[in-house]
Amino acid sequence: MAFVRQFWSKGELLQFCNVVAGREQHICMEKTTEWFGEWFNSPYYHILYKHRDFEEAQAFIDVLSRYFEFSSEDHILDLACGKGRHSIYLNQKGLRVSGIDLSDQNIAYASKYSNNRLHFEVHDMRLPFHPDTFTHVLNLFTSFGYFDTDEEHQQAIKRVAESLHPGGYFLLDFLNPYVVINQLQPSEKKEVEGIHFLIHKRFEEGYIIKDIRFEADQKSHHYFERVKAIRRWDFERYFQQAGLSLSGTFGDYLLNPYEAESSDRMIFIAKKESHGS
Repeated sequence: MAFVRQFWSKGELLQFCNVVAGREQHICMEKTTEWFGEWFNSPYYHILYKHRDFEEAQAFIDVLSRYFEFSSEDHILDLACGKGRHSIYLNQKGLRVSGIDLSDQNIAYASKYSNNRLHFEVHDMRLPFHPDTFTHVLNLFTSFGYFDTDEEHQQAIKRVAESLHPGGYFLLDFLNPYVVINQLQPSEKKEVEGIHFLIHKRFEEGYIIKDIRFEADQKSHHYFERVKAIRRWDFERYFQQAGLSLSGTFGDYLLNPYEAESSDRMIFIAKKESHGS
């Protein structure tokens, strides 16, 4: 499958052209450059969040390996893979892995680790990607909820369902919106690699927003993060409408039961039913 992506300047057309099974399918979205395309491609994003290390990634993957009982026959899709820390470790454990992400810089970095059982590709999760292919799709560390509309979030879940092999599993690791909103700190300061980040947080119109400002390379920088506070019942609706059945909901990286008032995370495991089931 060939995939071409163009990012135009703000106010211009963002056009995605997707070629599936030799047939051109043009999907054009008339909107300004989305915040995650700009921020995730910035080197400062990775500086701010450099504490997200490989050990943290490996610990959760070890838990998932035991839960799913992964085998060398499985094919894993790491959806919104970032720089590939989860994909790389899964591959080291003997698994076949594909990682996709919207950031070309993330994929360029992750691709340094590619081999015949580990591949990375720039791709938007709202678009089709290898139907009926993967035994497991993993969306980790709140790599969801970035879009402007409910329809786009539903579309992304639908694409996941299409990518799964019948009988395959989708794991979605999301923040617990109830805890995050109730414990939201209006502002914080962080110094990382000599850069002073000033971060203001707020909950507005259903979104958790981080306003990030800092000085670096003799310039003033301003970015923001905007994550939809998607509630449990909304995810359950997404899964149902995509033809996925919910297998379990967990509250942390040890897969303890989910408690809305106290859990750190909201982790879903959903299954695509086998044909004829």
